[in-house]
Amino acid sequence: MKNTLNTLFLGLLLCSSIVLNAQSTEEVLGKHQAAMGSPEKWTAVKSLVMKNKFSVQGMDIESKTSILVGQGFRTEVEVMGNKIITAINGESGWMMRPAMMGGTGEPETMPADQVKMAASQKNIGSALIIAQKEGAKIELESKEKLDGADVYLLKVTKDGGDETQVYVSATTYFIVKVTGKQKANGQEVDTEVNFSNYKAVDGLYFPYTMETTSPMGGMMTVETIAVDINPNIDANIFAKPTK
Repeated sequence: MKNTLNTLFLGLLLCSSIVLNAQSTEEVLGKHQAAMGSPEKWTAVKSLVMKNKFSVQGMDIESKTSILVGQGFRTEVEVMGNKIITAINGESGWMMRPAMMGGTGEPETMPADQVKMAASQKNIGSALIIAQKEGAKIELESKEKLDGADVYLLKVTKDGGDETQVYVSATTYFIVKVTGKQKANGQEVDTEVNFSNYKAVDGLYFPYTMETTSPMGGMMTVETIAVDINPNIDANIFAKPTK
């Protein structure tokens, strides 16, 4: 009888823990959504153009990203007179790289693993907002310290099993850091992006400063210059050019 009661007690504790964790996860997600702007305003965004600037090996570089939400994504970067383009069009993707970056200077079909990795960029919002929209599993792992500040650590698991760790400020409820793994050239590499300097654009908040893993090694800082919401975008810019 005693063993049965102990087992029942442990079972009730486990159930309570699961309920509390679910409630805490929902609470953090709800406060994060409120901090980023109303869901109705995010839903009303059908297109977006963002301009960024960053520095690599002493070179100041600017980029332009165009998004038709749920349909297409395209980023253009000019380096030393060479244009680098990455584009997702529906379920396919293509890129154009100069010879100095291992490309041909002509449009190339993007490998399937890279298309999968970049597909979320057709959507807008934070990593958590996009994950919720895509139906990923989100779990609150812990509350801990990051650079001396309290943060919530959430684990995001996509349908394919890919996992990312998302750190949310316990004060502002903005995302301050995302870590995970990505496949590059057939190898898994650790990724890390730090977010700060959030600013409102038409009532929606965007991080204007991002520190991310540099392809040259180490970290690089990316600053947002401008965000344009709902501009007119020609869908043809996402299609792979044909000769």
